[in-house]
Amino acid sequence: MLVQFTVKNFKSFKNETTLSLVASSTKEHKNKNTFQASRNISLLKSATIYGPNASGKSNFFQAMCFMKNFIVNSSKETQSTEAIPVERFLLNTENAKNPSCFEITFIHKNTQYRYGFSVTEKEVSEEWLYYVPNVQELEVFVRKGQEFKLSRHFKSEQPLIDANRIRPNALLLSVSAQFNGEIAKNIMEWFSSFNCISGINSQKYGSITCHLSNTENGKNIVLNFLKKADLGIDDFKIVEKEISPNNLPAAISEQMGGKNEKVIINEVKTSHKQYDSKGKIVGTIDFDLNNESRGTQKFFELCGPIIDTLGDGKVLIVDELDSRLHPKLIKAICQLFNSSQMNRNNAQLVFVSHNTNVLDKDLFRRDQIWFTEKDQYGASELFSLVEFKDPKNGKKVRNDASYEKSYLSGIYGSVPHVRDFEVNYGN
Repeated sequence: MLVQFTVKNFKSFKNETTLSLVASSTKEHKNKNTFQASRNISLLKSATIYGPNASGKSNFFQAMCFMKNFIVNSSKETQSTEAIPVERFLLNTENAKNPSCFEITFIHKNTQYRYGFSVTEKEVSEEWLYYVPNVQELEVFVRKGQEFKLSRHFKSEQPLIDANRIRPNALLLSVSAQFNGEIAKNIMEWFSSFNCISGINSQKYGSITCHLSNTENGKNIVLNFLKKADLGIDDFKIVEKEISPNNLPAAISEQMGGKNEKVIINEVKTSHKQYDSKGKIVGTIDFDLNNESRGTQKFFELCGPIIDTLGDGKVLIVDELDSRLHPKLIKAICQLFNSSQMNRNNAQLVFVSHNTNVLDKDLFRRDQIWFTEKDQYGASELFSLVEFKDPKNGKKVRNDASYEKSYLSGIYGSVPHVRDFEVNYGN
């Protein structure tokens, strides 16, 4: 369960910026869009981020992706001589010198953790881990450069430090998990359920949908999704196809190291009704999924991650969820996550969007709606609708306001100030 995520000095985010999924005291949709994560914390099931182009929405998504990927990969030997792929805020001379900072708070197996690190391209500057086994937050370890302070909860990892196993460009947490440290393994288990995916480059997630469809029950769930989406698909099947290495894309051939091996891939075939001249159903006809519209392909590709997230109570972060999908489909996905019946395991969805149809008081609470915008110095800011105060009267947004209309009219800010295009076309 994601509690909050904080980033500082990364890409367009100069100052410390936090996305919190802790439910505010507002009462709307309390019994549907929130859940009790612990005795003291109520969390949101979903959140959405809006803002004009170049305001930092995707950069915030990329900050979460970076944190997960670095945790998973920093201990690998292939990373031993590589620079850390972090991008600092470069529009300020001080920030360009300082490390980028990331911190995440989450609950896993009834225990709350707060973990973070600061990095430059060369090294891990700081790293810290705290947890709440009962009521009070306790320190697990704190790191400054190559100096480590381990509490009694992490003393078992002292041999890793004594043996110089922790490289300057690797995280202690990652190395500990690699050597089967109990606390670190537990945290890495949670990060395996924290998934960041692109809504634009969604092709690679089709394999998740195919894998889910390997069982009869899994296929029926996916097929139900496709039928509910009104895509005209009555059935589908997955066919294994053998491909010669000569027909593989160059990037995949390189990954195989030039091995002359045949590759088995999954091809998806969709079934549609076929009619005669009088409109009578006479049978079915199969199409390759690649012959369907790109929106249909994307929905199929996202079915797997969405169903997997709902089934196991995971966290799904999606950039550009609305790309190529109809507004009603986006609303239906949001309703799935907000539903007490369909989301029984308290899965969470956070997505970046431009689709203002979802800015609906009947769908979202004010604390579920977030906006990004840039200040005059090019730094991105993130704020929620429940925090916003109208600069004209200092009042907060009412829960019966028309969120979409107010947003598009510029009341909340975070919209592009588009001027008339005055271009002399031609001669």
